[in-house]
Amino acid sequence: MAPPRFMPLKLRAEDVEDITVLSACLQDATLHATDMTFQPRQRRFALVLNRFRWEDEHLADRQRLLIRAVPHVRVPAGLHFEGVLKVQTNGIDRQDAKTPLELLSIMAEPADEAPGALLTLVFAGGGAVRLDVECVDAQMQDIGQPYPVRHAPKHKEVS
Repeated sequence: MAPPRFMPLKLRAEDVEDITVLSACLQDATLHATDMTFQPRQRRFALVLNRFRWEDEHLADRQRLLIRAVPHVRVPAGLHFEGVLKVQTNGIDRQDAKTPLELLSIMAEPADEAPGALLTLVFAGGGAVRLDVECVDAQMQDIGQPYPVRHAPKHKEVS
């Protein structure tokens, strides 16, 4: 049996609502603090992460029966935000190359002046990166080969 073919995902976010879709695709992505960089001259914040391919978790065969023909999968991806005016971090040592970070969500709210926005990358353990952007302009793209992982991320249920 031939291995499954993975189509790389490529997304662009241009408004607050688009960030919600981007956030869902990047939920549980892992990275290290040193995989993030702010390029002030270019007004760009960029990061490389390993996203969990949630879109592969509920594959169905032709009879619509759920299958698990492939292991759980992660894929290297690049993410960058343009028009970044300011970056603030909280609870993250940006020099720490060893401690893994897990991205939980990307939250977006309109800034006081349109089309600006405040984007917050929320990490497990309470860390966060807040981006003050002149407008929402983000791109994400799978940049490497998918690789198998043993377990899917699990979340504690909130009661």
